[in-house]
Amino acid sequence: MGREFELKYAADPIQQAKILRDFPLDWQRIDMETTYYDTPGRALAQRKWTLRRRYENGTAVCTLKTPAEGGGRGEWELPCGTIEEAIPELCKLSDSRELLVLTAEGLEPVCGARFTRQAGLLEAEDCRLELALDSGVLLGGGRELPLCEIEAELKDGSEEAAAAFAAGLAAKYSLTAESRSKFRRALMLAKGEL
Repeated sequence: MGREFELKYAADPIQQAKILRDFPLDWQRIDMETTYYDTPGRALAQRKWTLRRRYENGTAVCTLKTPAEGGGRGEWELPCGTIEEAIPELCKLSDSRELLVLTAEGLEPVCGARFTRQAGLLEAEDCRLELALDSGVLLGGGRELPLCEIEAELKDGSEEAAAAFAAGLAAKYSLTAESRSKFRRALMLAKGEL
């Protein structure tokens, strides 16, 4: 199983600029446009699964995320033109046919996001992380909500070390922890809850 462990923080442009200045990484710019999908009966949301197609600098990548123990998430992704084409391959990658069964009734877009990411890899004590600085908007229910955040995603090493690094980053730059994913916030926007 692919496993994702990341810590997310609300930020502002000034905090992001300080991090860009203070960390001399090989920062990569990625323009992202994300559409999140669910069944008409919201079978995926009921299981806290996320199914998305994201264009990353024009290349489509389809992703399935599921809850996992210990604060992380299961995550599988592949380049694929449409979400429907990706379903059978995501089932193989995740070793689960449940997604195929759940999506048999069809899929529809429910919300999205459009943002620019500045991403860089860094070595910290006992781990390697990707720092991602995201700026843009969440989309839902015909409305937009500004997005400005920082993610520290573990690429290799100890989850405890990654959490310690992220806590230090948050303290140094006065960042506020964000427990909700982009999808959850965009979905709340679509429902009129934000």
